[in-house]
Amino acid sequence: MSQIQSFCRLIVFLAIATLGTQTLLAQDPTKVDSKHYKVVFENDSVRVLRVTYGPYEKSVMHDHPDGVVVLLTDFSGRFTLPDGKTVDLSGKTGGSGWSPGGKHLPENLADKAYELILVELKPHKEKMK
Repeated sequence: MSQIQSFCRLIVFLAIATLGTQTLLAQDPTKVDSKHYKVVFENDSVRVLRVTYGPYEKSVMHDHPDGVVVLLTDFSGRFTLPDGKTVDLSGKTGGSGWSPGGKHLPENLADKAYELILVELKPHKEKMK
């Protein structure tokens, strides 16, 4: 095998390995689904997302850290987990609650759009004195 053939095989191997690894890494919703997720504020402690879904719209598998959700409209959604299980949730405008971190694929089950604010918590860093 020539050096050029060996080099080409190495490049193909690295490309395949990189693609496979990226799917195992955290999937930031603002990067993999910017249609539905927009950053409205961020600092060292939190990242605040405005989340909007049209009627019956579905996202892609992604993950979030722990956070707090505030519903700006009524909400009826389904979350598909990596193992294929689903969880259906609903809430009323003004409702809020804890959102444990994890990977999921959200879907709007309603014929109306929904909008919410998600405050993602960042790992606490000790402040230098």
